[in-house]
Parts: sequence; structure tokens; C-alpha cells
Amino acid sequence: MLITSISGIRGTIGGAPGEGLTPPDVVKFATGYAHWIREATGQPRPTVVVGRDARLSGELVRDLLVGTLNATGVDVFDLGLSTTPTVELAVAAEQADGGIILTASHNPRQWNALKLLDATGEFLSAAAGERVLELANAPAEYVDVDAIGGVTQRSDWMEKHVAHALALALVDGDAVRARGFKVAVDAVNSSGGIIVPMLLEALGCEVVKVHCDPTGQFAHNPEPLPAHLTDLCEAVVKEGCDLGISVDPDVDRLAFVGEDGSWFGEEYTLVAVADYVLSKTPGNTVSNMSSTRALRQVTQARGGQYTASAVGEVNVVKAIKDTDAVIGGEGNGGIIYPASHCGRDAVVGTALFLTQLAESGQRVSALRSTYPNWFMSKDKLALPAVDVDAALKQLMEAHPEAEVNTVDGVKFDLEEGWVHLRKSNTEPIIRVYAEASSPEAASTLGDRFKAELQGFLSALED
Repeated sequence: MLITSISGIRGTIGGAPGEGLTPPDVVKFATGYAHWIREATGQPRPTVVVGRDARLSGELVRDLLVGTLNATGVDVFDLGLSTTPTVELAVAAEQADGGIILTASHNPRQWNALKLLDATGEFLSAAAGERVLELANAPAEYVDVDAIGGVTQRSDWMEKHVAHALALALVDGDAVRARGFKVAVDAVNSSGGIIVPMLLEALGCEVVKVHCDPTGQFAHNPEPLPAHLTDLCEAVVKEGCDLGISVDPDVDRLAFVGEDGSWFGEEYTLVAVADYVLSKTPGNTVSNMSSTRALRQVTQARGGQYTASAVGEVNVVKAIKDTDAVIGGEGNGGIIYPASHCGRDAVVGTALFLTQLAESGQRVSALRSTYPNWFMSKDKLALPAVDVDAALKQLMEAHPEAEVNTVDGVKFDLEEGWVHLRKSNTEPIIRVYAEASSPEAASTLGDRFKAELQGFLSALED
């Protein structure tokens, strides 16, 4: 399968062109991106930072990518094995003209992707992404032999990333070291197995490694969800750890496990870290529309204003900037701390969370109990060949009691919870997310709105 979008290209490795992420696909889109970089920056010889996670196809795709960039007259800083936030930081610090991260994030090992960054180290805007796709489909042009780009190997950027996190004003390394935490880490055998223990050891923690060998042989489904983290939960209890940490293959999603092996909840990663940041620097917060209501509650309790953005990291970042938010992110465990940089960063998130834990004197399970309990259900329905927007408008009219947000699909905020219905950007489906005070209540709420929408859709089909 091959999926192209404004944010990059991803697919399964192998197959015929157009059926998976093949060598011709890598060359095609790398060429389009290189031409966009030159066009966007006006640089005759731009520089691009490249990094990859540990998945099995990483070196192959890296070699194709770097060779193509060089063939278009682009110089490359090759960070080698790295993380998404590390590359983002490096682009800005090295004053590069852009960056490409080779990772399919939480997708299984047969997937890989080219994630595209601009000169600020942030994901491309919609307009820039569209232009890259246009250029990728235009006739390719390459430089003559005297203008071929070069490669500079930089293997020190994960250390720089850790040093950056430790230097943040709200990270108190001395307080964390005084607690002497014992921490289990599940990095699903990718690059998080290097950088997360590196951070923890710098903070004086004893580290228990679980799937931290960066071989790319993922030990389980790489998405950091409870069903996939039984090994981590067992290690926390068996080894008497204070907590467990899980990251996805490119280290932009972060989830915690309590000292008793309990699931902290990836939705509550952002809630807890935001609560700590707000306690030190009062202000506003942002998350996408499908993230937990608990962040709004915590923000308002701290005197700030909460904004719900459209789904997608680039949309969250735009809302953070528009509202001058002190922290934001996504409910999938993505922490965006703009005092550091505007990208999801599990390294920075871990450093802030450990400081919060150290200063509070609490155990992880006790900290989790201080936050409101909300539970989410996630469902979908097939996208019919009718006017879905018209059906959603009818659904809105049927619920005058709800606070409605139409930034991205339609979200209904009700006293008992919320329901968010939106057309998927990648699949022919309508996503139906709901949140309420119990798993059963969330499912019931989502099912009710789903059934009502199906009724309006069916009427349009008649």
C-alpha cells in the first residue's frame, strides 16, 4: 500500500510502483521535495537534515533518499539512527533548509515513510505539501557532476537532544536525581532504546530495558497501547520499578505505566505534563478535537484557556502559535512544548514528567488519581456516496443542547461527554469518537450519534 499526502509519503516496502513504497517512489518524492526546498528558500545549494528510526528498511531508504538529494544538488546532514524530534531540533540548530525523517511512526515494521520538514524544523503546511506533490509529478531534473551535493555524518545529535531537554527551565535534574527513580523502558527495539535510557541515566535513574535493542525487529505492535505493553507492565512489577515508559519507534509518542503495572493512559500523558507546566507558567493549552476533556478541565482550573484544533500535528502547532499556548499536543501521547520546539517530543515530555513526579513526591498511580476520569470509545462507519456534510448539518440541528465545534468535522460537547464525527483523511470512512465517564457510557454515547447519523445518511440515499 502507498499513501501520499501533504505531510509526506508512506507505504509498505516492496511491490510494484504505486503499490508500495518502492525505490522509484523514494526517488520521485525526494526529487520533488528537493526542488521545493530550492524554490522555497532560494538557496542554490540547500542543506537538508536526514534521520531514521531503526526499522528494517531504514538504511535502504536512507541510501536512496540521500543519493537522490545529492543528485539534485542538495547537501545532507545525515544523523543516522535518530528520532523525529531529534531531527526537528537539528534542522533549526544547524540552520538547515529542511529535514526528512524516515519513519512510519507507530505502523508495523513493513511500513516506512518520508516525513517532510521545513526550515523551522516543523511539518510542512498544507500549501507546501501540495507543492511538493506537484513537483514530484513534474519532469525530474538533476545537476551535473560538478554540482552534486555532499554528505556530512553527524552521530552526536541524540546526545545534543538529551542536553537540550535537561537544560529546559522547567526540568529540574537535581530533584529527579534526588528521588533515584527506577524506570523500565519499552522502546519496541527502535531508536528510543538509545535515547530514552540516555536521558534517564543522565537524570540518575536506574534503567530496566525492555525491547531496547535497536534492531528494527519490533517485539510487539509498535503503537503504545495497553494491549501491546504487557511485557513492560510485568517488568515494572517484577523489578520493583517506580514507573514504566513506552515510546513508539520514532519517539514522538509517550505513555506511562504506574508502579503497580497500571496503565496511566496515553491521553493523560499530555494532561499531567500540561498540569505541571501550567503550575509554573500559567497560560493557554491546545489539543486536537479528539483528545480528552480532562485537558480543558485542568487548564481552566489553572486559570488558562483551552483551544481544540483540527486533527493533525500541523493543526495543533498552528493553534498553539495562534493562542500563544504554553503547551499543547495530542491525546496519543504527543507532547508539544513550544519553549523547546513545536513538535511532539517524548524525550522532553519524559524530562518534564519526571520533574513533576519528583517535585510532587507522589507515586505515579497517586498522581493519576488526581485527574478527572474520562473514557474514550473509537468507532467508524463506511463513507457513503452521499452528501455527508448535509447529514452532519441535520445532526447538528437535532442537538441544540450541544456546544458544537465544526473546525474539523463536527464535535458535540454535552454535559455527559462529547462525540466527534469526521471524515478520515486517509480512508473512505467516517470516524466516530466519543468520551464519557465510563467505557460503557462512551460506547453508548458514540453508538447513539452514529445511529442518528446513519439515519440521516440513509434518508439522503433514498
